[in-house]
Amino acid sequence: MLATGWLAYLGFGLTSNSMAPLVAQITADLGISNSAMGFILGTWQLVYIGSAFLCGAFIDRYGVRRGILVAGVLIILSGVLRAEAGGFTTLLLAVGIFGLGGPLISIGSPKLVSQWFAPAERGRAMGIIITGVAVGAILSLTLTHSVLMPLFHGNWRHVMLAYAGAMLAATLLWWLVNLHPAAREVERHAAAEHKTPQLETLRALLALPAVRIVMLMNVGSFAFTHAFNNWLPELLRHGGMGSEAAGYWASIPPLVGIFASPILGRFASPERRFRVLALLFTASLAATILLQFSSGPVMLVGLVLQGLTRGALTAVVMMVLIETRGVGTKNAGAAGGLYFTAGEIGGLLGPFLMGVAYDVSGGFGLALGSTSVLLAGLIVLVWFLRRADAAHREG
Repeated sequence: MLATGWLAYLGFGLTSNSMAPLVAQITADLGISNSAMGFILGTWQLVYIGSAFLCGAFIDRYGVRRGILVAGVLIILSGVLRAEAGGFTTLLLAVGIFGLGGPLISIGSPKLVSQWFAPAERGRAMGIIITGVAVGAILSLTLTHSVLMPLFHGNWRHVMLAYAGAMLAATLLWWLVNLHPAAREVERHAAAEHKTPQLETLRALLALPAVRIVMLMNVGSFAFTHAFNNWLPELLRHGGMGSEAAGYWASIPPLVGIFASPILGRFASPERRFRVLALLFTASLAATILLQFSSGPVMLVGLVLQGLTRGALTAVVMMVLIETRGVGTKNAGAAGGLYFTAGEIGGLLGPFLMGVAYDVSGGFGLALGSTSVLLAGLIVLVWFLRRADAAHREG
C-alpha cells in the first residue's frame, strides 16, 4: 500500500512539473505569451484551493482506494488533454483538471498512512510517501530534455503522453494492490464507521484551536517553501552564479529532502513531534540567513538545511493534525482538505510576494529578511500549538 501510494505521488510530481521545462516549446507552438503561460501554470493551484476540502470529504465518505483511483484518472486525463491542446483555452482546461485530481492524492496519502500504520510508525511512513512528489519533480526536470525530447524528436506533446502513461501504470498498480483481501478488509472497516455530515464535520474541525493554528502555520510554511522552490535559481544567479551552476545548486534541497524526510519522520514520534517541528522551523530560519552569503561552503550549508525541512515539514505537521484529539483517522480527509486549502493559499502568495519584494528593493535582501521574520513567527506558533493540543487532551 505504501509503495503504490508512493508511486501515485510520483505521478503527481511528474505531471505537476511536466510543463516547466517545456515553456519555450509550448508557447511557440501554441502562439501564447509568457504571461498567459504563467497564468496557465498557476491554474491548478487555484482549482486545488477550491476543491481541496471537497476532495477530503470525498475520501472520508468513499475511501482512499476510490479517491486515488479517481485522482489517477483525472491526472491521466489532464496529461492527455495537454498533449491535445490547441491553444490557451484548451491548455488552461487541461491544467485545471489536474487541480481536481491532485488534492485526492495529497489528502489520500495521509489517510492511507493513518489507516495502515501505528502512531509510532506514521511519521516515518509519511516521510517516505511524501518523497514521491519530489522524486517525480526531479525526474521531470532532468529527463525531459536529456532523454524524452530527443527520443520523441523534439515533440513536446509526446512527452506529455509519456508522463500520462507513467501515471496510468501507477494507477493500475494501485488498483491491483487494492484487490488484496487485507486492503478490502481495511476498506470495509472504514466504510462501517458512522459518517457525520460534512458541514457538521467542518464546523467541528474549525472549532478546534489546534486545527486553526495548523491552518495559519500552513499559510506561512507553504509560502516559505513555494517561494524558495520558485525563486532559488534566480537568487543564486543574483549572487553571481551562472545559469547552469545555479540549476545544479538549486537541485541540492530536493535531493537532500528525499533522504531526510523518512529519517526525520521516524524521529518525530508523538512525544517528540512538537520539538522536531520547532527544530525544522529553526533550520529553515538558519537556511534563510545563510543563503544571504555568496560564499560556497556557507551557502551549501544553507541549501542542505533547507533540504532537511522539505517534505519533513509536511509529514510532521500532517501527523500532528491527524493525531489531534477530535480529528483522527475518521476525519483525516476533511482535515487534510483544510490543511492543503490553507497551505496552497500560502503557496500562491509566497512566490508573488517574494517577486514584489525583489522589484521594490532591487535584490533579495528584503525578501530574505521578511522570510526570516515569518519563520520566527512560525516557531512561536509551535509553542501555541503545543499548548492548544495539551489543553484539548486534558479537557
